[in-house]
Amino acid sequence: MASRLLTLCRCQTNIRQISRSAARFCSTTTNNGAGPACSADQMEGETHFGFETVRESEKEERVHKVFHNVASSYDVMNDAMSAGVHRLWKDAFIQRFAPPPGTKLIDVAGGTGDIAFRFLNYMNKEHGTSSRPLDIEIPSRIQMEGFSEVQSEEDPTTSPSQNAHVTVFDINQAMLDEGKKKAERLGFTEDLSSWVCGNAECLPMDDNQFDAYTIAFGIRNVTHIEKVLTEAYRVLKPGGRFMCLEFSEVPNPVLRKIYDEYSFQVIPVMGQVIAGDWHSYQYLVESIRQFPNQETFATMIRDAGFKFVRYENLTFGVAAIHSGIKL
Repeated sequence: MASRLLTLCRCQTNIRQISRSAARFCSTTTNNGAGPACSADQMEGETHFGFETVRESEKEERVHKVFHNVASSYDVMNDAMSAGVHRLWKDAFIQRFAPPPGTKLIDVAGGTGDIAFRFLNYMNKEHGTSSRPLDIEIPSRIQMEGFSEVQSEEDPTTSPSQNAHVTVFDINQAMLDEGKKKAERLGFTEDLSSWVCGNAECLPMDDNQFDAYTIAFGIRNVTHIEKVLTEAYRVLKPGGRFMCLEFSEVPNPVLRKIYDEYSFQVIPVMGQVIAGDWHSYQYLVESIRQFPNQETFATMIRDAGFKFVRYENLTFGVAAIHSGIKL
């Protein structure tokens, strides 16, 4: 009898822990119109963290820790690992995106601002959408358990419909903090400091709100890719565009072998030398191998409801740009 009671108590404790983990980012009650209320799954499954098999709630926590640990050296390590090529990939990403005037963008997993800054600079250069310093506009107020509470100020002399806007969204506050520092160094206005911290699987946004959704080098780190794609589809307006830049599979077996040798033998060592963190960068290279290849991921995008899905390989398939349209 005592043994059964102990087992029951342990089960109840585990259920409470799972529920708390899910509720950290997604409210289980109404959220004042900022997107649908999200609830925790009844049963927790298993997933991968690199090459490890872990509980779903554990992956979220461990990924959060990885990016908290590497936040301060994230941009430096990107340059070192790719010899600066990641900058060319992101430039190509924005060029393929080619957003029209007045685009309202949500950039998910955008903590350090690389895509957001490129987007705003592109809009200013190509369309001259603003005569004032460029800013990132956040929804006027978001109230939801586990999310930052943010507020933005509108320029009284300029109609919001005449300007491009981007909502920067990331699950890790440390990454967002680094993005704010970068914004200051680059001379962007203080409006850029109001970014949103939350979970891409449960966006606190209304349906049909954005013209475009971007996510660069972030979707492979989520627990449920399908949920992220479903949320992307939900918050996009009809005609809205989904754009994803992510590491992918090198089709050529000879080049793939060279790439694998570099990834596993060099990148973790760089992580230790530059960032003092071997394990986070070991996870990085393992997570890339766990991510679906180009065709499989394109199918997942189609299954989420997107049409005109296509992809383009960059640097022999080391990375790929995926896109789709919500009709």
